[in-house]
Order: sequence, then C-alpha cells, then structure tokens
Amino acid sequence: MAKRKATRRKKAAPASVGLTTEEVRGADPRARELAAQVERDGGVVVGAYHDPFGGSLVLLVALPIERVEPTPYQRDPSDAHIKRLMTVIEKVGRFLDPVVVIRHDGGYWTPNGNHRLQAMRKLGAKTIVGLLVPEPEVAFKILALNTEKAHNVKEKSLETIRMARALAERKAGKESDYAFEFEQAPHLTLGAAYEERRSLSGGAYHPVLRRIDDFLDEPMAKALGERERRAIKVLRLDDAVSKIVEALKKRGLTSPYLKPFVVARINPIRFSKATEFDFDEVIDKMIASAGKFNVDRVKQEDVAKIGGAPMEE
Repeated sequence: MAKRKATRRKKAAPASVGLTTEEVRGADPRARELAAQVERDGGVVVGAYHDPFGGSLVLLVALPIERVEPTPYQRDPSDAHIKRLMTVIEKVGRFLDPVVVIRHDGGYWTPNGNHRLQAMRKLGAKTIVGLLVPEPEVAFKILALNTEKAHNVKEKSLETIRMARALAERKAGKESDYAFEFEQAPHLTLGAAYEERRSLSGGAYHPVLRRIDDFLDEPMAKALGERERRAIKVLRLDDAVSKIVEALKKRGLTSPYLKPFVVARINPIRFSKATEFDFDEVIDKMIASAGKFNVDRVKQEDVAKIGGAPMEE
C-alpha cells in the first residue's frame, strides 16, 4: 500500500480568493424557497449570504430547539464538556456560536454542534441559532467541521465507522471516495474494533496502522466487511499485547505507556523506511512476536525511554 505523499500548498496572493463583500450579500433565488420551509417548520430566517470562500448559500436561522438533533454518526457527548459550555453561556449571557444545520426528514440535523445543542437544552432554551446549508452531504463532514472539542482516537474511530455504515446503507460509492470525510483509513478499522471492545486502547496501535492501512477501492458494503475482518485481527493482537502488559505489571513495572512500549517492541516495521506494507503480514508478525515476548528481559528503564501514545481511553 503506497504511502501518500504530502502535497505542498500553493501560497495565495493576499485578497485574491473568494467573493467581494457585495457578492457575499448578493441575492439567490434558492434562499426564498429555503426560508419558506424554515418558517413552515416554526423557525425564522435572520439573514442569508454566500460563503465568502466557496460562494455557497448559507442561511442564518433561529429554530425551535426541539426540531434540532445531532446526526446519528457522532461521538457520544461529554457531560463534563456540556457543563463547561453551560457555565460559559450563563456567565457571558450569550450564545455566540451558531451550530451548522441541514434539513432532514422534516427536522434538522447538526453535524458539529451536539455539545452546544445539549448545553442549550439543559439551560432550558427555547430556540437555537444555526447556519443552514442546503447541501445534505455536509452531514458527513463531521470530523472536518467539529472544532468545539478535540476528538481522541476512540471518538474519531467510532464516528467514522458509523458514517461508513450509514453510507453503505445508501449504497453511496466506494470507501476511497470518502477519504476526506473519514480522514484516515485506520479510523475505520479501529472503529469496527471499538464497536466490539470499547476498552480498546486504540492509540497504541494507531501509529503502526497508519503505515499499513489505506482506503479501499471497494463499494462501501464490501469495504465494511473487510474493516470488520481487520478489526478482528487487531483485537487478537490486543489480546496478546494485554497479556504481556499484565505480566510486566506483575513484575512490578509501572508506566502509563506499557502498552505502547510493548507494541513498539513487537512492531516489525518500526525502523523500516519502506512505504508499502501488507496489512495481514505485519499484524500476523506482531501477533507471533507477542507470543515469544520475554518479559524477564524488560527493565523499568527500558519502559522509561519510550513516551508512546498516551492512553487517552
């Protein structure tokens, strides 16, 4: 699997891209139809404009809060983050960050504002303000749009596999067609693994998976089957690694990085400069190496030398 080369961004000349201020506020015949629909839904349109970068139509709307729901693909909301948002909104006395919304089945979905939505609901708000975009495919841009709370590996992976399952039901093209939405192929494999084992420490396996796992040029349904197969292999590897970690703990070794340490030790491509690897070959070698791992040869100072991926889960 070829490793993608980073593309260098061309430097844009100052003030050379997008719309002028007059073009941003220019009339759009679609706005009237969308506005009428919003009003039939019990909302109001505060204003309409064209996005200054891409020129897409956007409506600033106020919607009854009960008409807005998060897309079903999103990570589970964090109670702690919701409470922090509630505190900030109350202290400032303002809700200044509209959610992005699309219309769906007579209501509205937000792909990136669930924490803000839940905070406003818990505060007893009647209305929420959103940026309504006409294109329903924005619902699948969750990872790119979400900036209110950083995702960890577990959250990204679960969101990605949920999106993949929804796209498979819609028979919406190949997995490789959604590289932007999914961001990284390992999120799909780890997402399928997390569905089976929520306690998986995916951060420990993510670095090696980034080198051996790539997007599949297969229809979504078929690709999902392959993701589930790969997830089973990752879970087998995790079982073997977890046994080693427990043995190291019994010997008195302590570190939050024990699992990344073991994964690094059994990683056959750790020092390889190659850019193409076979997924099954690498994982099988790691499982075999785990079976031969000698815990008696590991010293506390060996573990201390490695930082590894933090155990965020």
